[in-house]
Amino acid sequence: MAAEQRSYQNNQSQRWGTDPDWSNRRNVSYPESSPWPASPGLGQFPQSNNQSPANSQSYSPWESNYPQQGLQRSPPESTRMNNLPHNNSNYYGEAASSTTSIHSSGKTYPQRRPSNRDEFDGPSQLLDKPADGDYEPKEEDLPQLPITLYAQEQDEILTKVNDRLSQCGYDFVARYQFPVPIEPDKRAVRSAADREWSEWVYLLKRLATKRRIPARVLYNGQIKQLITILENSLEMRHAAKHQSRPLKDDRNILQLISSGLQVAKILKDPRAMQYLDSLYVQTERLIQGRRATIQPASFGGI
Repeated sequence: MAAEQRSYQNNQSQRWGTDPDWSNRRNVSYPESSPWPASPGLGQFPQSNNQSPANSQSYSPWESNYPQQGLQRSPPESTRMNNLPHNNSNYYGEAASSTTSIHSSGKTYPQRRPSNRDEFDGPSQLLDKPADGDYEPKEEDLPQLPITLYAQEQDEILTKVNDRLSQCGYDFVARYQFPVPIEPDKRAVRSAADREWSEWVYLLKRLATKRRIPARVLYNGQIKQLITILENSLEMRHAAKHQSRPLKDDRNILQLISSGLQVAKILKDPRAMQYLDSLYVQTERLIQGRRATIQPASFGGI
């Protein structure tokens, strides 16, 4: 057995000695920094002496069949993290530049304006004054609009509009079963008179702001116009409750009735629309009848 092993080693030594490829590879020196000089894979990476991977010799004879191409390693985690943006302000648009690139796709976001910025502090212009620009108008200089309705008549008309709108708001909330918050300092709502029109306006505005009111239940889906129309009708409640205020001119009275009519229209209440439209026609006839008995000169030629 020992003789056969020595014979095999002698034959192998003779073959290695006569093999030109192996005789050339025996003289290859490997860097001392490599802990595994016999490992086939280490011959594929760049060495400290800047030797090209394509020109480096491999220890194993069968590696000559593999393409001499360096293996590609992915960058370490630290390198990838360093390539990402560090400044958190870039994500919130607070960087010094006007636009900040956030994603690798090149998408940019404009810089956010400070909340306390006043646009009038920047570049602006002043218009040329009119011919009488040095004169400040006074209330006494304004033309007097006709007032034909008495104070009691105005209060009665505005109270009717206020009460009818309260009923309109009550019917709208009850029809679509919108929630009415329970307030400890107020009684529960059992009729339209339990809440004033200003309170119905506040409830409807909150429902619209919280997106509780779908656009389909409003006239022509005017969900954006709802709050504006409701706010335009708030003056009726103040005029009806605060009777010590100056009398309103005839056009203002008709305007308030028309504002209530627009509320009934956007809430799609046909009975309220008919009531308010009839009240508008009656008030307009009363005003025209009063004007006919008064000389036109008293209204300044209007």
